[in-house]
Amino acid sequence: MKFPALIGALALTLVAACGGREVTSTASLPVPQLAGVEVTRSGLAKELFGAAGLPAALPAQPFGGYAKGCLAGGVALAETGPTWQAMRLSRNRNWGHPELIDMVQKLSRKVAAQPGTRGIYVGDMSQPRGGPMLTGHRSHQIGLDADIWLMPATRLDLSRAERENLSAVSFRRQKGAFVNERWSRTQHELVKAAAQDPRTSRIFIFPGAKVRMCQDETGDRRWLRKVRPWFGHHYHMHVRLSCPPGASTCIDQDPPPAGDGCADAQQWVNNILNPPPPDPNAPPPQPRRELRMADLPAACQAVLAQ
Repeated sequence: MKFPALIGALALTLVAACGGREVTSTASLPVPQLAGVEVTRSGLAKELFGAAGLPAALPAQPFGGYAKGCLAGGVALAETGPTWQAMRLSRNRNWGHPELIDMVQKLSRKVAAQPGTRGIYVGDMSQPRGGPMLTGHRSHQIGLDADIWLMPATRLDLSRAERENLSAVSFRRQKGAFVNERWSRTQHELVKAAAQDPRTSRIFIFPGAKVRMCQDETGDRRWLRKVRPWFGHHYHMHVRLSCPPGASTCIDQDPPPAGDGCADAQQWVNNILNPPPPDPNAPPPQPRRELRMADLPAACQAVLAQ
């Protein structure tokens, strides 16, 4: 089979998946080429997806899970909008599923109505075709994750150079057990607005921030369930969307536990302040193996080849 015909066959396979039908395995198909790089089933996936500078021209569809998948039909978030700016443009990670783009834009408009900010600064989303990244995140692979800076966007005319070099600021104190003096109602309302979007599945943020929001929220507390304490995440919050309706090839994360999660966040804080003794019987941590193409859904071969 010639390469153009192969592309067509893979594209038809992918389109079938977008319609909810089974994805045909590509294991027996010839190996396509991407920018002169051989796409082998034993190749490091991060190198192949990191080399793709543009999205796959296919219907928008996430394949696999947040930390093991790829994205067809990725859409770029405009570098600058009326209420947002994308940061670190050299990384080419301002891409996502159309639902993510819409969520980010709507969130930015809601935040811009708050005092003291003109909108949001948007950090990493996904690569043009999703997949594993050369550096940084383990997730952000299917176009449904976005890092939103906690620092208010006071300027929306930052140059490319400024967006590369401007430092985000930390909002944590005592290794994340508490918020620092920078935390205000602005950050509270930013997280709340993102959590109240029905498409949002989870928001990851440092434990002290979750505890503080639990203390300060006096209205409807249901949104707090989506806010999950996690390591780091004191410069930005990580917003994760659920799989879009009809995306049968997308693997959702299990829903958060019932309740507002405030007791769990407080336990995280307690463990920071008074770390439990190490378990002498715990096995030593093992280094994580780099993902290869064979680890990803078969349709990701077609996403690379298109």
